[in-house]
Amino acid sequence: MSEEECAVQDPGKIAIFDGHNDAAQHLVEYREDGRDFLARSEEGHLDLPRAREGGLVGGLFAMYAKAEHPRQGDFVRTADGYEVRLAEPLDPAYARRTIDAQLSGLERMVARADGAIRCATTVDEIEAARRDEVFAIVLHLEGAEAIDADLDGLAQLYSRGLRSLGPVWSRPNIFGHGVPFAYPRSPDTGPGLTDAGKALVKACNQLGIMLDAAHLNERGFWDLVAISTAPIVATHACAHAVCPATRNLTDRQLDAVKASGGVVGFNFSVSEVRPDGHRDPEILIETVAGHLSYLVERMGGDHVALGSDFDGALMPLPLRDASHLPNLIQGLRAHGFDEVTLRKIAFDNWMRVFRQTWR
Repeated sequence: MSEEECAVQDPGKIAIFDGHNDAAQHLVEYREDGRDFLARSEEGHLDLPRAREGGLVGGLFAMYAKAEHPRQGDFVRTADGYEVRLAEPLDPAYARRTIDAQLSGLERMVARADGAIRCATTVDEIEAARRDEVFAIVLHLEGAEAIDADLDGLAQLYSRGLRSLGPVWSRPNIFGHGVPFAYPRSPDTGPGLTDAGKALVKACNQLGIMLDAAHLNERGFWDLVAISTAPIVATHACAHAVCPATRNLTDRQLDAVKASGGVVGFNFSVSEVRPDGHRDPEILIETVAGHLSYLVERMGGDHVALGSDFDGALMPLPLRDASHLPNLIQGLRAHGFDEVTLRKIAFDNWMRVFRQTWR
């Protein structure tokens, strides 16, 4: 048996809560060609059996509207990296239909799970699910195009369980400007939050919805820091100092997250993890652990968590799906992480921020 296979079979008693996945977009309840989340699959990265194999006890499930008519030829290879043309705004009516369909699909999947999965809106519910060996789902909105400027849709989504929201994905909307995908490049790529975006931040603070800076450009990030009364969070991001991709946070941004009491959910996406920015899954677990270690060294063990981007990005081969999460735990142990810090990164730091944010 290989070292990797041994690691997969030994989760090391570490329970993991993941800050970001895109499984909602692939549910059979949402799309006819989707996957059954309750059955083990060899496709994608995440389902309930593979989550249990990897010690994953719950996570933030992102609802996201893809472009209705995707453009072609947006990716451009440059002399030292790549650039992706900034995505166009979405039609709000289309976005509302898409998010409602995904949310309804998630609700039907949870009902069909017959108690094996629960939607959670409090930390107590997450921890109770963990004790009961039930998988916990927390609803997240990635890009707020489904919400009008009057914010009526925000309260409706909150009543159905929404507890986390990213004002933008990597495209502009009425709330702000998402950061385009590029390497090597600064995340300072355009204007910040609009007046509607600033109102959205305040409304989320009042309701107790966690705000996610993961796809904001740098000016939008600093607007969020200036306005929000809650800890600053990036659900799935890495360190710009290690991999200078636009989606990663600069040291100054990392310092601001720490100062707010927030967390960065470490993103597994290979093009954000690899120092060379290449979209190549052939990456050693030591390289992954080294990048995560930079975040801990910069911010401290209380401010780093996990935000895999399962089912939304290309994964490193040692972390090819949720069943392989123990490889990361073992890699961090080999890197010198103690058990207290591992538990903070894997579970406790998310719970602390949720308690400080949710009402």
